[in-house]
Amino acid sequence: MADPKGFLIHRDREPLPSRPVPVRIRDWREVHTAQDESVLRRQASRCMDCGIPFCHQGCPLGNLIPEWNDLTRRGNFREAIERLHATNNFPEFTGRLCPAPCETACVLGISQPAVTIKQIEVSIIDRAFQNGLVTPQEPGWLSGKTVAVVGSGPAGLAAAQQLGRAGHTVVVFERADAVGGLLRYGIPEFKMEKSVLDRRLVQLRGEGIRFRTGVTIGGDGPDDLSLAELRERFDAVVLATGATVPRPLQVPGAHLDGVLPAMDYLVPANKEALGAPPGPCAAGKDVVIVGGGDTGADCYGTAIRQGARSVTQLDIRPQPPTERPPHHPWPMYPLVHRVSEAHEEGGERIFGVNTLELHDDGHGRVSGVRIVDGERVDGRFDPYAGTERDLPAQLVLVALGFRGPDPVSTGDALPFTPRGTLERDERYGTVMDGVFVAGDAGRGQSLIVWAIAEGRACAAAVDEYLTGRTTLPFPVRPTDQPIGV
Repeated sequence: MADPKGFLIHRDREPLPSRPVPVRIRDWREVHTAQDESVLRRQASRCMDCGIPFCHQGCPLGNLIPEWNDLTRRGNFREAIERLHATNNFPEFTGRLCPAPCETACVLGISQPAVTIKQIEVSIIDRAFQNGLVTPQEPGWLSGKTVAVVGSGPAGLAAAQQLGRAGHTVVVFERADAVGGLLRYGIPEFKMEKSVLDRRLVQLRGEGIRFRTGVTIGGDGPDDLSLAELRERFDAVVLATGATVPRPLQVPGAHLDGVLPAMDYLVPANKEALGAPPGPCAAGKDVVIVGGGDTGADCYGTAIRQGARSVTQLDIRPQPPTERPPHHPWPMYPLVHRVSEAHEEGGERIFGVNTLELHDDGHGRVSGVRIVDGERVDGRFDPYAGTERDLPAQLVLVALGFRGPDPVSTGDALPFTPRGTLERDERYGTVMDGVFVAGDAGRGQSLIVWAIAEGRACAAAVDEYLTGRTTLPFPVRPTDQPIGV
């Protein structure tokens, strides 16, 4: 059991150490550094091992958080990684990229700062890799069934690994030139270095998972395949293509040169950080980011590292409170003011503003952004008269989220919901027999932890479809929703 006095003795929350801002903005390496083991074990001892661990409610994967917290407290990292891997295929991804709804559901968080669950998680898995504890787990038998997984993001990789361990032959198709989906080119190096992804792919390949890159399902290239052809060749197909269609900025001037969807900026920038030729660059420019979410923060940190003259992020929402508001009671995920690592590095955030138009420099390029203060009332933005003003901008990055999957991958074979996602049933199945949908393609834009949970659950549904039964876990259903996330 947990230390019954740990949370009373160690009341302070000690976050992961970060590299100094003047140092880290000069390279693309991860912001955070490893935590000393003594500090980690001290933080793990703060876990109360509650009779009803609400951190489980906060985690779609059902991570056994109190168990691996206590194993970490006792320094038993071998058993800790076994308990962590029991519910999460890729804790090194969630430990870096998940916003940790488990922590806002932590019982200790009612009266003290919550347990540092996320950093304990990432510390366990990083130590496991360092000590050779992450090895391929080959299946005990082969089913003779084949499965195609379309998309190599977290949902696709989780589904592929689970299905491979169930004995099926799995081939993952990725349209980019390297495996990983947005983990590869959408997430900046300073949040997760690609060596973290590559070391996990070594394990998947060792388990027999095959990868084919440069293949677009629904494309017209020489190596491309249609969904019908894919279904004909495989016993089952999992579509895990993500939600990649960006929401546009619908204001005058949105067509100007220098106005880019966030991913049209981040993907080339991430490739450049890995040694590719340069793409759109923020160096010496005034950069305005329209959208206050995580993708906008990724653009923010990237622009700073590229040497932008100024960086401004616009958020249509008012600045949230610093403390949990009454209408977001525990254990809900609260809307509070959060400062990402990128926001610590300079620049400016402006809340409660709407974008009115983008200015033309007279040569078809963007030169500025006109904004107005106001508030959202009944789903619309109510501007304050006389608050209009202009911001200089030679690069405008649109980070307003994503509508749904690219319809190219399905052609006319599968129907879409009114939300722009692929229709599916309670078992992740579609109207096309043997074709399943997991992750953002069916759920809509969501968290990485939900993508992995859906990949695992979809794999169980596919395994049952192929063999009539399954022993794989089924952590979530497509209709499941978190409290407040």
